[in-house]
Amino acid sequence: MTLRVLVADDHPVYRDGLRMMLTSTGTVDVVGAAADGIEAVELAAELRPDVVVMDLQMPRLDGIEATRRVLADAPSTGVLVLTMHDGDESVFAAMLAGARGYLLKGANQDEILRAITAVAGGEVIFGPALAARVASYFATLATASRADTDPFPQLTAREREVLGLIAGGLSNRQIADRLFLSPKTVRNNVSNVFTKLQVADRAQAIVRAREAGLGR
Repeated sequence: MTLRVLVADDHPVYRDGLRMMLTSTGTVDVVGAAADGIEAVELAAELRPDVVVMDLQMPRLDGIEATRRVLADAPSTGVLVLTMHDGDESVFAAMLAGARGYLLKGANQDEILRAITAVAGGEVIFGPALAARVASYFATLATASRADTDPFPQLTAREREVLGLIAGGLSNRQIADRLFLSPKTVRNNVSNVFTKLQVADRAQAIVRAREAGLGR
């Protein structure tokens, strides 16, 4: 299936290069390109892409607010942030705004295409340069939080562990490998976490973790 993608970036050379690269894969149809945040919101509303590849620093409206507005209008749209900014504040602000993925602009074609596909499928994905750091950050916060109070008393210890790895951007298969569990067991744990937290997907689970104080 061909994925319909909107590219939003204020640098014309990078924007056009990304558009040509994605089109050359044969699996992506770049339906539009925006030069600023306002245009990104307007084109997303008009074109209804599967995924918006969003830069953060753009004129008129930054990528964080543009992401919020795109998702307020079309919650099923996947937003993949593709930016030079690698600070924790930018990463978590993007996640809280509803972005499902975060890559740095040094990512190669395969990484970008894989991330677009994952985001279109409802997964949450971080670039290799960020995943380990994000996982460590959430694990540290979860440990500190448990020392004071358990933010998710409805979860079992294993489910809390799985939630921490979800927040770190790990896929079900990666969680299974990390915890030495079968993929089926991990799927059951993930399903239990979503049900108990009353969330629909991984992105919402991360937001719930932040709202409970894990990301502050």
